[in-house]
Amino acid sequence: MGQISLRHFIVCAFFIWLSGKDVFEAFYKKDLAKRLLLGKSASVDAEKSMLSKLKQECGGGFTSKLEGMFKDMELSKDIMLAFKQHMCNIEAPGSIELTVNILTMGYWPTYTPTEVNLPEEMVKFQDIFKKFYLSKHSGRKLQWQPTLGHCVLKATFSSNSKKELQVSLFQTLCLLLFNDEDVELRKTLQSLACGKARVLTKEPKGKEINDEDRFRFNKGFTHKLCRIKINQIQMKETQEENVSTTERVFQDRQYQVDAAIPSDLKKRIESLIDRDYMERDKDNSNQYKYVA
Repeated sequence: MGQISLRHFIVCAFFIWLSGKDVFEAFYKKDLAKRLLLGKSASVDAEKSMLSKLKQECGGGFTSKLEGMFKDMELSKDIMLAFKQHMCNIEAPGSIELTVNILTMGYWPTYTPTEVNLPEEMVKFQDIFKKFYLSKHSGRKLQWQPTLGHCVLKATFSSNSKKELQVSLFQTLCLLLFNDEDVELRKTLQSLACGKARVLTKEPKGKEINDEDRFRFNKGFTHKLCRIKINQIQMKETQEENVSTTERVFQDRQYQVDAAIPSDLKKRIESLIDRDYMERDKDNSNQYKYVA
């Protein structure tokens, strides 16, 4: 008897004497969901073998939802194969790879819906999958569960060391904030920690924002007013921004001149026609002729 089979035998032996089998089922379903969604199961065959033993003991009604979870995972694989073929025929909005598991609400544990602000590229992929899925399953409703999401991020560290990080969706959103130096983030932190109304504290203290600075919520903040307006910090324009602004002004001027020339030219042509110096071509009204 293998180690997994031995554990199943021991669990089933204890399970027979349990009075709160519904409590066992709730916790077992929760842990099974984690194993299936995160790919942590040691063996799918072993999982199904355990379900078979539970079914023998308690009947099909006890294991029907657990069996439904396995059916969802198998159907999701087929759906993703079709979706990947679909993506080959359209222009992808980015370089990420999306994998979706379609979970029947009645089979799985109850998950509280959570709204998150996803990057634009992720949202586009979600919309593409939603249209694809609903085109084949009309009448159904998709509800995204960010708390169950996980990602594989490609990260480059110092000395050009490249790694792949297996992280949750929320960890992903935090890490993506460090992708580029965010000027707006620095301005916002400066307004909240270095202005007159300092609702954040900064360590070390100072008016400039540096990469090593740490911020905390200022629990001891006080103010004589009930409603306080906190202004955003206005950053000085760089030399490149000044040049860009100047170029846009000159470009706008050129557009105005270009628009004025045809209007002025048309008036002059009409004046020449009125004085019989020019006439319109009889066959083409867009052409003009000088009158000899």
